[in-house]
Amino acid sequence: MANAPKPTTVKKESSSASNLFATLVIPICIIIGVLLFKFVLGAPEHFIDNNPENLPKTGDYFGMAYKGGFIVPILIGLLLMVIVFSVERFIVIGKASGKGNLDSFVRKVQSNLSTNNIEAAMAECDKQQGSVANVIKSGLKKYREVEADTNLDVEQSVVAIQKDIEEATSLEMPMLEQNLTVIATLVSIGTLMGLLGTVTGMIRAFAGLANSGAPDQAALATGISEALVNTATGISTSTLAIIMYNIFTSKIDKLTYAIDEAGFSIVQTYASTHK
Repeated sequence: MANAPKPTTVKKESSSASNLFATLVIPICIIIGVLLFKFVLGAPEHFIDNNPENLPKTGDYFGMAYKGGFIVPILIGLLLMVIVFSVERFIVIGKASGKGNLDSFVRKVQSNLSTNNIEAAMAECDKQQGSVANVIKSGLKKYREVEADTNLDVEQSVVAIQKDIEEATSLEMPMLEQNLTVIATLVSIGTLMGLLGTVTGMIRAFAGLANSGAPDQAALATGISEALVNTATGISTSTLAIIMYNIFTSKIDKLTYAIDEAGFSIVQTYASTHK
C-alpha cells in the first residue's frame, strides 16, 4: 500500500526583518525617551526662574514629570516601545487577516466546498490574500493532489490533507505571534520600573524629612513628585501593554479559529464525497 504523500508547505515569511525591527526599536525608544526627558520635559521654561534646578511652575505637568527623576526617561522609552510594537502588530495582523471580512470569506469557502467547487474556493483564497487564505489554499491544493492519486485510499488522503493544513498553519502562526512576547514583557517591566521610581521618590521624600530642624520642603516636594510621576507612568505603560496584548491575542485566536473551521470543512468534504 502506498504511503500518504508529504504535505506541501506554504512559503514561510522570514523572521529576520521582524527580529531586526525589534533589535532597533528597543534602543531607539530609550534614546528618544532620554531626549524627550532632557530637552522637552526639562526645558527651562517649565521651572521657576527658568532654572531646572528649581521647582516646576504651578500647574506645569512637564516640569512635574521632569522632577520624577532618572527613571522617567526609561518609562517614556518603555511607553514608546508599547506604542511602536502595537502599531507594528496591527499592520502585520491586519495584513494576515487579508482583504474583506474574514467570516464572510470562510462562509464562501464552505459554500463552495459544499458543492465540491474546489476551483471557486481557491479563487476566493486568491481574493482574500491573508494567512487564513494561504493555509486554506494549501489544503485545497493538497485536496486536488490526493484526489488525482489513485494509489491512496480515503483515509490516507484525509490524513495527507490534515497534515498539509497543520504544516501550513505552523508556518503562518509564528509570524503573527512575533513581538507579542515583547509587549507581554513590557507589562511587567513597566510596573516594576514604576515601582522602582516610586521607591526612589519616597526615599528622597523621607530624606527631606530626616533633616534636623525644619524639614527640607523642596526635597520633600521633589521626592513626592518623583514617586507619583513614576507610579502614574509605570501604570499607564503596563495598562496600555495589557490592553494591546489582549487585543492581539484575540485577533490571532480569531484567525486560528477561522483556519480550523475552514480546514475541518475541507476534510469533511473530501471524506463525504470519496466514500
